[in-house]
Amino acid sequence: MRAAGLAGTFVSATGASALARAASAGQLVGDSPPEAVAQDEDYWREIQLGFELDRTIINLDNGGTCPTPRVALQSEERFMEMINMAPTFYQGPVAERVQTIRVGMAHEFGCTPEELALTRGASESLQIVQNGIDLKAGDEVLTTEQDYPRMLVTWDQRMRREAIVVPRIQFPVPTTADDLVSRFERAITPRTKVLHFCHITNVTGQLFPVQRLCRLARSRGIVTIVDGAHALGHFPFKLRDLECDAYGVSLHKWLLAPMGNGCLYVRREMIPKFWPLQAVPESQGSDIRKFEAIGTHPWAIRAALGEALAYHQAIGGDRKAARLRYLTLRWVNALKGNSRIKVLSEMSEPAQTWGLAAVHIDGIGARDLVRFLLDKYRIMVSPLFGQGRPNQVYEFQGIRVTPNIYTTLEEIDTFVTAMEQALRSGVS
Repeated sequence: MRAAGLAGTFVSATGASALARAASAGQLVGDSPPEAVAQDEDYWREIQLGFELDRTIINLDNGGTCPTPRVALQSEERFMEMINMAPTFYQGPVAERVQTIRVGMAHEFGCTPEELALTRGASESLQIVQNGIDLKAGDEVLTTEQDYPRMLVTWDQRMRREAIVVPRIQFPVPTTADDLVSRFERAITPRTKVLHFCHITNVTGQLFPVQRLCRLARSRGIVTIVDGAHALGHFPFKLRDLECDAYGVSLHKWLLAPMGNGCLYVRREMIPKFWPLQAVPESQGSDIRKFEAIGTHPWAIRAALGEALAYHQAIGGDRKAARLRYLTLRWVNALKGNSRIKVLSEMSEPAQTWGLAAVHIDGIGARDLVRFLLDKYRIMVSPLFGQGRPNQVYEFQGIRVTPNIYTTLEEIDTFVTAMEQALRSGVS
């Protein structure tokens, strides 16, 4: 017991140290503008020390799941050990702690605690509202060809079961806010009941004018469902300012929470209009917690979300977004002068792209380039090619490059070197 106690103290102390270092580094840069802090390598070295990473791999594939900071990972382990000692005794107290996290998340991201459900990821969050909204045969759900495949498959299943109609808008990359609004407006018909679109796409990071689209939809009596899997914790905004009806997030992406964390925002007056994933008593019809009804919860994973949020707050959303944009611009500016390079993401000011951008080399296939980068340089990126993917077609191909706050300048520069070699000598 003494040994176990000492181990627990050690874990707690090391995690707290990483969080304290992040906070102390923030105090040293003081009120410096985020754009200046983005270039302060001493500051970011302190942040990077909060992670356990394999530096023999250059991880520029952080768009799916991200390493979580040590303090959150150790928190998850502590809660798992606690619950495992006597599950029926400890699950209740840990679950009570999670209610504090709900309040903290709501305060940080701009909604009320009674509008925020804690879930297991964006797919669960979005499927709750996708499957939970009442639709009948002939009703239309308007989405895009570049929405996340799992969400498109969800609508496809409702088409097969209920004969709803799901038109998909195609759009060029990159494009403008005006173009996106125009395409949606032209596609709306009297049968359109739902607009479903990304805040930023998982493909190229295309930023959507969410508030404009939500206002357009509301003026026509249309419900809005927004896929925010890649937005929350990536760049600063407030949920209430988007004016959407529902918004789903994967918190193991840009908030760096342990895998299995997500959230669902539902505008308060809309909560009764969506059925939950699993049945709840009628009395819970207006309670945001009805969307959390899944049976036995992974409470240790959920409780560790608190430490991930604290780490995010120690850095600050503005600084984090500025750093991500700085890293992305570093490789974009180094490569864009080559006529064979096509950047598929909007890099102009004001900021349209932060830590998720896509690029294509004319004459080199996406799969071949991904294989070359991994085999020759141990660089991880994601291929983008719509043809052949289930239920999805893109009019382009390329690679998605997603650095994060633990990415070093040397790693970005190695990526540039690798791309320049591919341009000179090919990838065979």
